[in-house]
Amino acid sequence: MTAFSIDEYEKILQVTDLLVTGVPEPFRRKKVLFLTFDSREVKEGTLFICKGAGFREKFLRDAVDLGAVAYVSEKSYDVTVPGIIVSDIRKAMAVLADKFYGSAWKKLNITAFGGTKGKSTSTCFMKSVVDEYMKKTGGKPSGLLSTICYYDGGKVQESRLTTPEAVELHRHMARAVENGITWMELEVSSQALKYHRVDGLRFNVGVFLNISRDHISSVEHKDFGDYFESKMKMFPMTDHAVVNLDSGFSNMALEAASSAGDVTTFSIEDPGADYYGYDIENWGEGYSFKVKGKNISGRFAIGMLGLFNVENAMAVIAAAGVCGIPEDCVRKGLIQARAAGRMELFATADNKIVVLVDYAHNDLSFRKLFETVEKEGQDRSIYTVFGCPGGKAVERRADLGRIAGRYSRKVFLVPEDPGKESAEDISREISGYVNRENCQYEIVDDRGLGIEKAMRQAEESGRPAMILVTGKGRETRQKIGQEYVECPSDVDHVKKQIRKYDMRHFAGE
Repeated sequence: MTAFSIDEYEKILQVTDLLVTGVPEPFRRKKVLFLTFDSREVKEGTLFICKGAGFREKFLRDAVDLGAVAYVSEKSYDVTVPGIIVSDIRKAMAVLADKFYGSAWKKLNITAFGGTKGKSTSTCFMKSVVDEYMKKTGGKPSGLLSTICYYDGGKVQESRLTTPEAVELHRHMARAVENGITWMELEVSSQALKYHRVDGLRFNVGVFLNISRDHISSVEHKDFGDYFESKMKMFPMTDHAVVNLDSGFSNMALEAASSAGDVTTFSIEDPGADYYGYDIENWGEGYSFKVKGKNISGRFAIGMLGLFNVENAMAVIAAAGVCGIPEDCVRKGLIQARAAGRMELFATADNKIVVLVDYAHNDLSFRKLFETVEKEGQDRSIYTVFGCPGGKAVERRADLGRIAGRYSRKVFLVPEDPGKESAEDISREISGYVNRENCQYEIVDDRGLGIEKAMRQAEESGRPAMILVTGKGRETRQKIGQEYVECPSDVDHVKKQIRKYDMRHFAGE
């Protein structure tokens, strides 16, 4: 990686009209050996970025003590190293990261997925398909940046953001290239598009899955129009757009997609789509379906429940067709794909209680999840364990509360990344909407205890039951205050409670 001097970074900021003032002449020749916005990462030769609503001057002073040679900010600070002052720190961060990591993304074939629901599962499906193609062609497994995890050729990391901040994003892409990776799947969130995390990138394929009201708050999107507009920003940076005709606002999405190089459509409702899925059959653990497409046709199957996952599979089939991936790789990749924490089923030995763990956390995903369970749940009583995050997407509390209350026999409200808010206050707010649906609820201050209570009450009812545990999946951290606190995952809790149930009922056999 080339070590550029500070003046090289000033030049690129000046070209992009972001530079306000540069550093004094004696400092401009200093080499930048590292780039970060996290003071805990700073080492000798670091160019430190002061960003975010949570930034404190102490972070900059810590960075200086650890060896920062300069900082980048929208304002000056009285410290012993010079500052590069910019007009927009978020735009600047993307420009600086691209420069520091040598535009490594240009060496990657990037498939980006955008939408309110299905991004994680679709990236998982696409990775499985691409990895089959890599096996066939002698390439390395593809990289992945998703809500569930990050993979750049090294150790798989649990993610904190759907799309990483620009510096981390470019760092992962550079590592992927260093590790011989040539393909990458990427979830692109509305926040990443609105706040410039992906500025300057180009996607080989950009897939629009769907959209519904979400992330509406004072710190995210002021209204649905802003949310939709942010989602559509993916297309001007896309060579080949793929659009779901079955999504609401698909006509508007198609219009926005015209800014890409070309547009390909998919559907399970419209036979006129470029890739049409039909004759869908449930085979117990998933679905099989036929496809009529430009260059991919025949019967395919997935090993995940939820009709919406057929839509996700169709998105990947269309993207694979655009990329020229052979049909046999697509077929094998899809049937093998499993998304950790997505529609994962666990059952007691007597099958009286089935637990479904899923990341569902917004209006669209909740509605699709409950519709699937109602249709395929074998007339089981439904108990739901969930919460809502603090400080964002406040409309979810009403939407999720009403949906859960409408379908559930009882709802257990538990903490889910409360951040700076009180988890109990969030649960109290949700409970009002659950109660309006004449559904029983209980507020529990621990996710594990909430799952245990749901298991116990389902057991005591004597009826076959389905317990839905949503929101966290296999995540092993909770955001409390400003910190991420280690904790067992929902899957860990569920497995523990099922073992306890089986021991109570079958230990003597």
